Amino acid sequence: MSLAILCSGQGAQHPAMLDMIADHPAAAEVIKSGEAVLGLQLREVLAHPEYIFRNAIAQPLICLTQLALWTALRQDAPKPAAFCGYSVGELGAYACAGALDVVDLVRIAVARAVLMDQAAAATHGGMLALQGLRRDEVARLCEGHRAWIAIAIGEEEFVIGGEDAALLQLSTAFAGRGARLTRLKVGLASHTPLLSDAVEPFRALLDASSITAPATPVVAGIDAAWVVRRETAIEKLAQQLDHTITWSGCLDVLYERGCRVFLELGPGRALARMAQARFADIDARSVDDFRSIDGLSSWLSRHARVL
Repeated sequence: MSLAILCSGQGAQHPAMLDMIADHPAAAEVIKSGEAVLGLQLREVLAHPEYIFRNAIAQPLICLTQLALWTALRQDAPKPAAFCGYSVGELGAYACAGALDVVDLVRIAVARAVLMDQAAAATHGGMLALQGLRRDEVARLCEGHRAWIAIAIGEEEFVIGGEDAALLQLSTAFAGRGARLTRLKVGLASHTPLLSDAVEPFRALLDASSITAPATPVVAGIDAAWVVRRETAIEKLAQQLDHTITWSGCLDVLYERGCRVFLELGPGRALARMAQARFADIDARSVDDFRSIDGLSSWLSRHARVL
């Protein structure tokens, strides 16, 4: 059996997301370095929950938290077989895998958010979680609307991204066919053609950055490729902005490679839930399931004996 580390995307940020690592020296250094780049004190930001869902704050906040958490855990954790990130979490995954230092991680996360906001400025878009319909039916209903499958989570679970007017019309159509719908706290249509204008500038930014080949493989969100080269990392991260994420395929690749223990760095528990729902014989937990780093490290150590 092997360990897979999952890095969450946006939507589950919460004011307590740094509490677990508040007293951990190595994690505190990561946070301090990231704050110097941001010019913000994260505890002050977290004290105002209305800020943490703004794209330009949410993306660096999530990535920085993930790197700080993994920095606190990695000394005592078994070596992961791979890292895998959901949406912006893929950027955090590369940092945890050793491909980015904290300074460039934060700079790139901020730039990613700015480029996405600029590309989306001409439209009013968002994202809609959907359960209960097959992919071919979802795609057929989206045809002719300014909306697309942004993330494929399972055989009957998707995230739809598109213009607000299109999502409003499609919500009626989806609900009429028995789908369960949830509007996500994301103010733009990520992973759809509406963000195509951000792809080339982001690719150029990555190419000019210090990103290296990951020391541990990263699974690419758009096609579940096993990424071990710098050039591939840059291409997959850039294309991710306007391509569908095949999350179900990512989980399948990790499972096929022998991963039976999954830890979600968070924030939130969605990725652990998805993994556990897809595979009955795995153990999937989230950082948010634990009350302390010691408790989480103890859980990892127990699994380390059989990995």
